Order: sequence, then structure tokens, then C-alpha cells
Amino acid sequence: MNMDDDALLIKRLQKGDEKAYVYLVDRYNRRLFGYALSLTNDHALAEDILQNVFLKTWEKRKKLNVHTSLQNYLFKSVYNEFINAYKKNRSTMILEHKYFEGLEKAVYIHNEQSFEAIIAQITKEIQNLPPKCQNIFILSKKEGLTNIEISEYLNVSIKTVEAQITKAFGILRKKLGNRYDLIMFLIFGSKIKGLAK
Repeated sequence: MNMDDDALLIKRLQKGDEKAYVYLVDRYNRRLFGYALSLTNDHALAEDILQNVFLKTWEKRKKLNVHTSLQNYLFKSVYNEFINAYKKNRSTMILEHKYFEGLEKAVYIHNEQSFEAIIAQITKEIQNLPPKCQNIFILSKKEGLTNIEISEYLNVSIKTVEAQITKAFGILRKKLGNRYDLIMFLIFGSKIKGLAK
């Protein structure tokens, strides 16, 4: 059974073809998990998001309405599920509520695949930061600790924390270039604004 064609696969799913559903999961599982992981930075949560997306796709198969490609539809579903998870458990996420609308726009500015690639590139560059700089940046931007909390946790001055965060943003902007500014601003917030280019 050849189901490489999106239209054929969707039709089979709408008819309740379980083989088509298994094919869908096998085909997209790995890349969707990678995308979910890039958003959550949490393996268990990424797996939950993925399970929910596939489950909802099956439950709503009769009304499956794909305007672009099936892949884009699934990436968008992962993104929506991520937002839902964030709202349920805000403390575990890296995003601020006021950036939801901006992130939504960013997904449309970049198609889902390139958006995934941008997030992956940003994550890679964060991993390449100097150890001390990377540690403070992650505690601040991914764990959500305040500068005072980081200062007490690492036994360093608040000025050191601020300097390392500023340094991190400077390195990231230099490495990633201007085309990443929008995504970085939306994810990490206003502290990137006004940094020297």
C-alpha cells in the first residue's frame, strides 16, 4: 500500500484505516518529537504532546481538514498542543504569556519546518556558549529563575549574572544573525532588545 501521497493518506484516515494511522505515526513520529522537544526541552512532556497530537488526529479523522501539507498540519498541531500544555503548567515552560500572539505570527512568517530548524539552531548555539555563561543563561531563560535566585544558587553577584546573560545574548546574536532576532525576541523576551548589534 503506497501512501506517500498526502491526499490518499488523509482519505484512508478519514475512512478509519488503521494501517494508514500506523503509517502516519511511523512516518512523522521522529521529526515531530524533535520539534516538540525543541519547544519543551523536556523528553516526557514532548512524548505527551506527541501522543496527544496523534490521538486527536485519529479521533478527529473524519473531519480532518488539511489546507497545506499533512506535515505542516501536524507541526501546527504539535505547536498548539505545546501552548495548551504551557497554559496548564506554566512553571515548566520557557515562554511568557505575552509572547503567545507573537509566536503564532512567527509560525506563519516561517513555515513549520523552518521554524523547527531555527529553534534547533538556537538550541545548538546555546549549547556552544562558554560553560558559566551557558549555565546562567539556561537557569534564567529555560528554568525561569530570577537574577537574585541565580545569584544565591551559584553564589555569585547579581552583576555577574546580568553580565553573563547579556554576554550570552551578544554571542547568540553574533552567531545567529539578524534573521533570528524575531524568534529570539519572542522566546526570550525584551532583554535582547537594545543589545549592541
